[in-house]
Amino acid sequence: MFDWLFEHGDNVSVLTDIGTLIVWVVYAQLLYFSFRRQRRPRLLINRGRKKDIDALCIISNMSAEPVFIQHVVAELETSHGVVRVDVTDRTESYSDGDDNRDADASGPASEQSPSVRDGSHQGPVGPGDFVHIDSFGDLTRRLAQDGGFEMEGYQPQQGVVFHSLTIRIICIYGSEDLPVGAERCFEFIDRQPSCGLVPATWDTKRLSSWWQRKRLCREIVQLNDKDDFSSLHPSRT
Repeated sequence: MFDWLFEHGDNVSVLTDIGTLIVWVVYAQLLYFSFRRQRRPRLLINRGRKKDIDALCIISNMSAEPVFIQHVVAELETSHGVVRVDVTDRTESYSDGDDNRDADASGPASEQSPSVRDGSHQGPVGPGDFVHIDSFGDLTRRLAQDGGFEMEGYQPQQGVVFHSLTIRIICIYGSEDLPVGAERCFEFIDRQPSCGLVPATWDTKRLSSWWQRKRLCREIVQLNDKDDFSSLHPSRT
């Protein structure tokens, strides 16, 4: 055996070098994927407690570091246009009694969830934590009121049709200079006398590319320039 190794020593050395290179490449890939996972934010927007329009809008931080929620924007797409509202702060119509009812109904899970901070959803969310930003029904009624639509329960009147409700989160992640975000669209299903709401996609869309983050910067400027960020835009269809 030693004679064979001595005779083919050059070939063995080449194979050893190749094997060592493969090991280092695999190790470098593992380090890179681990680093990328720690640096990439991961936010989820889901329904909680229920599956219909009365479900809570849950925001979960699955990132390796805390995120600071700066703005929460809701868009209601209707047959008469798109209503866009900054829902970071809760309205006065949602009283402290409603908060207590939410806590009683949801049990221990809500006690661990920092759902509201002095009437605002703005603030840090730690890794593995979650917050809720009202129910989808409350958000729908709030946007409908800002859009000037008459409502009977969750149903719009005067021939208006609700198509979808999009929730977009704008936040700061770690020491990043540019904001990052996440958004998810939920589609309305007409179920009298209430209304159904189902996700349009199976996952939350991550807004972390360079051009997406620049767009979020422009949106933050618009939000800060308007005391009451609420507008009805022409329908995109």
